[in-house]
Amino acid sequence: MQEFLQQIVSGIASGGIFASLALALVLIYNAMGLVNFAQGEMAMLATFIAFTLVDHGVSYWIAFPVTLVVAFAGGILVQRIVIRPVERAPILTLVIVTLGLATLVNGVAGFIFGYVPRSFPSPFSAQTVNLLGAFVSYRDLGVIGVSTVVLLLIYLLLQRTTIGLTMRAAAHHPEASRLLGVHVSWMLALGWGLASAVGAVSGIMVAPILLLEPNMMQTIIIYAFAAAVLGGIESPLGAVVGGLIVGVTVNLAGAYIPFVGGDLQLAVALAIIITVLVIKPNGLFGRPSVRRV
Repeated sequence: MQEFLQQIVSGIASGGIFASLALALVLIYNAMGLVNFAQGEMAMLATFIAFTLVDHGVSYWIAFPVTLVVAFAGGILVQRIVIRPVERAPILTLVIVTLGLATLVNGVAGFIFGYVPRSFPSPFSAQTVNLLGAFVSYRDLGVIGVSTVVLLLIYLLLQRTTIGLTMRAAAHHPEASRLLGVHVSWMLALGWGLASAVGAVSGIMVAPILLLEPNMMQTIIIYAFAAAVLGGIESPLGAVVGGLIVGVTVNLAGAYIPFVGGDLQLAVALAIIITVLVIKPNGLFGRPSVRRV
């Protein structure tokens, strides 16, 4: 039972990371009906920025918010420079653009920082604490705490503030919003900036667990896709719930299914994606699509 509880808590910590990146995917999808395949690479680049700041003597807790601000500004720039010129193009064109952007960001990061894996510092101790009979590391508890605070702030922004409601209106009803004087294009840019900042949280939280290098988010993005699909690609709440479910499921599968281990955990995420798409394509919290004849 003790080991089971430890696996659950570790799974929740991983799920918080997946939920952050899944929420970033959902924010972009709600804004444009587009899955941003560059989201993981943008998070990776933001993590390198945080690493550079910390490496030059900046406190972690100063580097963290500074990186989020830089990531937010970077997301806006990407939308204005790369996405805006093709935002009315067919969806396939937009998908190709995001794939190209992912390749470009990966190459730029590799050129600037190299492909040698680096250790990323964690502000949380690796020591454990007894929690209901299970020994849980402060690192896992810290990741859960930070992820929870960030996700709660995003919820409050989207649900309880004027700018959050305006962003949602511009995403779901762009024409009506334009008639009411809303600058829809800038609202979409803010959505990209917000998604970039939330994705950066995922990168910064996972970097101490993995080694920091340009390809580190390529596995995490698949877990995030699984979380977003499971929860419902249009639902921010679904992204959070899906992330937690995927995190716990993958962790338990790796611990208790002998042939899964660490090598086939990614296959569990892919199995979740396929199962959800076959059984319930809209996900747990997705709205069923209605087609009028």
